[in-house]
Amino acid sequence: MRVLDDLSTGKLANLDEVAAQVDLLKGDIRDEAILDRALAGIELVFHEAAIASVPRSLAEPLANHDVNATGTLRLLGAAQRAGVRRVVYAASSSAYGDSPLSPKTESMATAPLSPYAASKLAGEHYCQVYAGAYGLETVCLRYFNIFGPRQDPRSEYAAVIPRFVTAALAGQGVTIYGDGLQSRDFCHIDNVVQANLRAASAPAAQASGRVFNIGSGASISLNELVQTIEACLGRRVPVTHEAPRPGDVKHSAADIGAARAQLDYQPQVALDAGLRSTIEWYASPK
Repeated sequence: MRVLDDLSTGKLANLDEVAAQVDLLKGDIRDEAILDRALAGIELVFHEAAIASVPRSLAEPLANHDVNATGTLRLLGAAQRAGVRRVVYAASSSAYGDSPLSPKTESMATAPLSPYAASKLAGEHYCQVYAGAYGLETVCLRYFNIFGPRQDPRSEYAAVIPRFVTAALAGQGVTIYGDGLQSRDFCHIDNVVQANLRAASAPAAQASGRVFNIGSGASISLNELVQTIEACLGRRVPVTHEAPRPGDVKHSAADIGAARAQLDYQPQVALDAGLRSTIEWYASPK
């Protein structure tokens, strides 16, 4: 197993448990030379690299495009040169924008609201082009809101669950941008890993060149998320509301019917159980 990472957001310690099985290359997916080294002799690629932040993309749109869109194009080119069989691409539910239709189905029109969403959608299109024009098998997984251990809560661009959980564990309040009625489909990382493995092994006729939603199939509001965290901790969590942020989507819920049918994807970890295990991880000594 080979891992290419620039470690700009991740931590080397996250690989401790599998370090003996991993050939780690430190580098950037925009660097064609290191891509060629990373993909030599490789049959299957899980492409998870991105600047994964809507606010950061609004502040730095060119850098966001360069990594997410151009970086994906360079990776696909390197995969073709190396004779890779399949690339599984981490796409994003942000492609749907703020459509009032819910749940989101893959046949819906896309309407990205941020440079991040546009760049991830561009990556999808490049994957589909490489599948059709070059014969490189590609599968695009539109992740909804992923959560679980090891997410960094300290970044200003951190995902909502690690921010809320670590603040609550520290006895602090949380900030919600808007009225808190915006809803999300929170999907535990174990479900996402399962989806990637299914996408890697599904027959090409069912999966290659296609896009699949990956979520839990249910959504809750941010206000309800705080209440669920309170129930897990057995104490109140103060909430402050601030103005909504540009680029944020109001409602997001996944229709996972296609992933169930074509990839045999079956979410196993529900929100409550996933939150409890996530809280335990953040509460444990590091």
